[in-house]
Amino acid sequence: MSDISTLKGCGTALVTPFRRDESIDEDALQRFVEFQISEGIDFLVPCGTTGESVTLSEDEQKRVVEIVIETAKGRAPVIAGAGGYDTKKIIKMAREFERLGADALLSVTPYYNKPTQEGLYQHFRAIAESTEMPIIIYNVPPRTAVNILPDTLARLAEIPNIIGVKEASGDISQIAEIATRLDADFKIFSGDDSVTLPVIALGGVGIISVASNEIPRQMTALARAALENRWDEARRLNRELMPLMKANFIETSPSPVKAALAMMGKIEEVYRLPLVAVKPETRERLRSILVELKLIQGIVDVEQAGSLFKG
Repeated sequence: MSDISTLKGCGTALVTPFRRDESIDEDALQRFVEFQISEGIDFLVPCGTTGESVTLSEDEQKRVVEIVIETAKGRAPVIAGAGGYDTKKIIKMAREFERLGADALLSVTPYYNKPTQEGLYQHFRAIAESTEMPIIIYNVPPRTAVNILPDTLARLAEIPNIIGVKEASGDISQIAEIATRLDADFKIFSGDDSVTLPVIALGGVGIISVASNEIPRQMTALARAALENRWDEARRLNRELMPLMKANFIETSPSPVKAALAMMGKIEEVYRLPLVAVKPETRERLRSILVELKLIQGIVDVEQAGSLFKG
């Protein structure tokens, strides 16, 4: 297992490739992990929101994590996603991921049942006590309708194996308070590509990224430049990459990023309901950005994208 105490930089919230029959495309997933590692990504995060985890069965989640671990072969840490609204199920999944050899756990706040702050504390405490794996909490109120407040996070940070947070609240003031109140060794990752720079400036250690599915080398370079106080370079990269960061969320993620990856020939463009294909205008916007970033050449339509994909 990797030394998570030094975890920083850019990690990819991996998409889950599907075949046309909506089964997991294991070959495409293996190739995609190899692509990520060859481009210098710092760590890998399978079975998060971007991986459509809510539509994966427990067996499918275990298989995705297993494939990523086996393909990575220790070349990049694997932070397995296991979150949801049923604490007992998450504990079961966490133990399975620990058995498979995951380096840490990323666990999103319970959604739909909207627990109180005390409920959030007890939920994550129970998960932490069930495993020896390090845990990164994922706070994303726009998706879950609950927000972990700084007071609650400070309590959770006292639990030894809760080591950090992926912060996607969109509230820079809240992130600043967390960075000010918690010890410097508590890891704060941006959960939103477009605020990577301010989060690192406040004391964050990196980004768990959607855009790095398409541009792992560039997003890693951006995070490292900021972490090394090369702010002119970081700002230049941020300006260059911002259009793609924003376009990935024109429609519900991960539909846009999967459409872009299909244009790049990395996966087939297949979703599980209730996610659907992006609208033509979104596809055109993505295509234009990919051309501008030199990730594809010229016009690529759906038919051409399918011919690019091998597998």
